[in-house]
Amino acid sequence: MATNEQTPGTAGGTHISNTPLTTENINEAAPGLLRNSIDERIVKIRPMSTPIDQLSRCGNSRRAGAMTVEYYSVDTKQTETKVKINVPGGTGTERSENIFSHSIKTEADNIFDISETVLVPDIEGFDAKGNKNGPLVLYVVGKSDSGVEMAPVNGNVVTSMGSTKISMPALPVGTRLVRMGRAATELDVQSPQFQALPRKASNNCQIFKMQIEQSTLAKIADKEIGWNFSDQEEAAIIDMRLGMEKNFLFGSAAKLFDPEKNEYVYFTGGIWGQTDRTYSLPVKGLTESMLVSMCRAAFTGNNGSKRKILLAGSALMEAISQLEYTKTIHSGETKVKWGIEFKEFVSNFGTLYVLHSEVFDQCGHENDGFIIDPGYMTKYVHVPFQAEKLDLRKSGQRNTDAVVLTEASCLVLRYPGAHMRIKGTVSTGSSATTE
Repeated sequence: MATNEQTPGTAGGTHISNTPLTTENINEAAPGLLRNSIDERIVKIRPMSTPIDQLSRCGNSRRAGAMTVEYYSVDTKQTETKVKINVPGGTGTERSENIFSHSIKTEADNIFDISETVLVPDIEGFDAKGNKNGPLVLYVVGKSDSGVEMAPVNGNVVTSMGSTKISMPALPVGTRLVRMGRAATELDVQSPQFQALPRKASNNCQIFKMQIEQSTLAKIADKEIGWNFSDQEEAAIIDMRLGMEKNFLFGSAAKLFDPEKNEYVYFTGGIWGQTDRTYSLPVKGLTESMLVSMCRAAFTGNNGSKRKILLAGSALMEAISQLEYTKTIHSGETKVKWGIEFKEFVSNFGTLYVLHSEVFDQCGHENDGFIIDPGYMTKYVHVPFQAEKLDLRKSGQRNTDAVVLTEASCLVLRYPGAHMRIKGTVSTGSSATTE
């Protein structure tokens, strides 16, 4: 097995994995070209067939200093949890004149901080006269290994033996607890610290190549002249982009040693496995209300944008297209963005740009789809898309000129919660669910 991890450069140099590139190698690799001039021409070639690759060239792109890319994705802090152990009602432990705390064990104690207020939407609170008046609100006064200490803000005021106490209703297992804002005193200048720790992940840049042999293609290697595509050139680019599209969607990240070539081969991981969210949607018997529920799942509970892209397999696209739309959710105009022609679907939760992806059908996902927030998808490029001329005559191989197209890149989802897999189910009577 090789002792070092090297990959051949496209201009005769050497690229070293897992270490920063030297100044000499960076200069040889044309540094800083986040969007190579060739990219601007590539995006004009059948963009509808490769929407993921198209978005990656028109959106966020970063230079990768090595074949393996390490990145951080940040999620928002969990906003709600549930009661894990039954909490009996009553006055609890008296902490002050009107603070009576209860130890509440939840499914995620660590999301709560001292001084936060907590809404219990399914349990009613009381006003000063003892009448039910809206949902119960709690105040976090402490934390321990046994649970979170919370005191009712609008509990029921009870008088016993001449003393007034505040009683809290019982909280059964499964009761929802929703984090709200912090409540400080007038003299408070500090509050418990808040840290959002990013989650580290990695992906591999895959070296994509395509070789075209035709004497007239020597012009491609000269970037100052530009590209004058022939039918053969265009066909080669389309085939290369379709292959990249499948890797960017459904690829599996790996690094294998090829004993024949005496080098490592890097495989990129697709975005299908990078999101944390899956939504099951029935393809047979799909209704407008189910589509509204899907939009709710896609646009709520995260900090993503209100305009996202739905790439759909043919069966899912057919089911969506057969719906009769109303004012609740309606099919809008055709929109052209990033060189792609989308069908616009508008709901009260947000707008989806919908497109049938032939790659989903080819990869066995005709019932499925993927909702992408393009603002949170980043392309890492180790070797920008470029063309290298090979003189096969001088090397004595063939009496032709050849051009090799190369790119080493990968896609990452920087905020996994803003994207969502759609798993289409075909059984009748099935309902939509979120995982």
